[in-house]
Amino acid sequence: MKNGTLYIVATPIGNLDDITIRAIKVLKDVDLIAAEDTRHTLKLLNHLEISKPMISYHSEETKSDVLIEKLQEGQNIALVSDAGTPGICDPGEEVIKKCIELGIKIIPIPGACAMINSLICSGIDTKEFT
Repeated sequence: MKNGTLYIVATPIGNLDDITIRAIKVLKDVDLIAAEDTRHTLKLLNHLEISKPMISYHSEETKSDVLIEKLQEGQNIALVSDAGTPGICDPGEEVIKKCIELGIKIIPIPGACAMINSLICSGIDTKEFT
């Protein structure tokens, strides 16, 4: 059986309308949504009128194994954090690392980025920054 795909889906940082069309399409098409906090993600899904099965992956090592198992069964999964991009300061990083080790396809779905938004509004020279 062919492995599924893990989609790393960036979600809005504040305004729920700050989500990309591509992210909405992925959330509608996947078999399962792995959320940092399902209660938080449910607000976004309700706003977008999307109904999908969800599983929480926050701070539980065993959930990574469950997600990997589902991917190996051929399911496509969207990994979302409460705000921004999964894998940056959230437990999604562990799932991503396991997928890389096992050769499971990962596709990033970009979106809002707090750091870049802060930088462009700061007045700091953006030609070079650290």
